[in-house]
Amino acid sequence: MRLLMLGGTAFVGRAVVDDALARGWDVTVLNRGTTKPPAGVTALVGDRTTPEGLDTLKTGEWDIVVDAWSQAPRAVDASARLLADRAGFYAYVSTRGVYEWPPPAGADEDYPLVDADPTDGDVDYGRAKRGAEIAVTAAFGDRSLLGRAGLILGPWENVDRLPWWLRRIAKGGPVLAPGPHELALQYIDARDLAGWTLDQAERGNGGAYNLVSPPGFTTMGQLLETCVEVTGSDADLRWTEPERILAAGIEGWTQLPIWAEPGTSYDALHHADVSKAVAAGLVNRPVEDTVRDTWTWMQGPDGQMARTVRSATGLDPEIEATFLKAQPQGPS
Repeated sequence: MRLLMLGGTAFVGRAVVDDALARGWDVTVLNRGTTKPPAGVTALVGDRTTPEGLDTLKTGEWDIVVDAWSQAPRAVDASARLLADRAGFYAYVSTRGVYEWPPPAGADEDYPLVDADPTDGDVDYGRAKRGAEIAVTAAFGDRSLLGRAGLILGPWENVDRLPWWLRRIAKGGPVLAPGPHELALQYIDARDLAGWTLDQAERGNGGAYNLVSPPGFTTMGQLLETCVEVTGSDADLRWTEPERILAAGIEGWTQLPIWAEPGTSYDALHHADVSKAVAAGLVNRPVEDTVRDTWTWMQGPDGQMARTVRSATGLDPEIEATFLKAQPQGPS
C-alpha cells in the first residue's frame, strides 16, 4: 500500500507513519521540514499555510491519504481537491469537538454538528475540524473516513497531558490527585487510533466514527497509580473531592490535565457512544501499556525534544503545595 501522511513527525501523525512502516507500506510524508521524519519514508517539504505549500504533491499517486490537520480548514480543502483523482481513500483525524458543545452522555455520530465552512481561515478548533470534514467528504465522498477522536494519549504526545502527570508524579511528595478515585475515563492511545484508521482505510470503510475507548475503560485512580508504578516514585497521591478543588479556583483539564469534574463537561469528554467504532474492530491496549510506553519515550532524546508543547498545562507547584497544606487528609 502507498500511504501519504500529511504531517507525520509528531504524536498521531508519527503513530500512523510508524504503524504503516511496520506493515511494510510505502510511506510518503509531507511536512514543513522543521522536524526530521522517521527513517524509511519519502520526505516531501511543504507548508500548508502558504499558497505554494502543496506544490510537491502536484504529481504522484497514493492508495491512502491520512490527514490530522487542525488549523484553517481551507488547507484540507486544498489538499483534498488536489488529491481527489490521484488517491484512493482519504482518512481524516477529526475530533468530537465537531458536535454542538457539550454533547450529552451517550451521544453518537448522529448528534448535531457545528456550522462550518471548508474554505474558512482561522476559526475555533471545532469549526476548523468540521470544515475539514466537509472538505474531505466533498472531494472523496464514500472514499473518506472521519475519525472523531476524543482524548488522545501515548508516546510522542505534544499536548503535555499524560507527560505532565508523569513528570509531576516522578518528582514525588504529596500530589493533588483529583477525585473521585473511581472517576471513569475515556481516551484512546494514538497507536490504537493509527492502527484502526489504517485498517479501515485499507478496507475502504468510510463514514464518521467516534474514535475513543469505551466509557470507563480506566479510572483516574488507575491512571495515576500506574504513573506512580512506572516512574518508581514515592509520590503520595492525595485524593481530593471535586468540590474542594473547584472552590480553590483550580481548573480541570488545563491545570489538572485529563481530569474534568463530574457534570456536563465530564459527560461530554468521557461518555461518548463508541459502539460503531468497536463494531468496526477498535481494540484498546491496557492503560499500563500507554503509561509505561509514554514514560519510556519521555526518557529518550525524542521525548526530551517534545517538551516544547502547543499549550501550557499543569498546576503551578506553589498553588498545589498551598492547597494541599490547607486540606484535611483522607479518601475522597
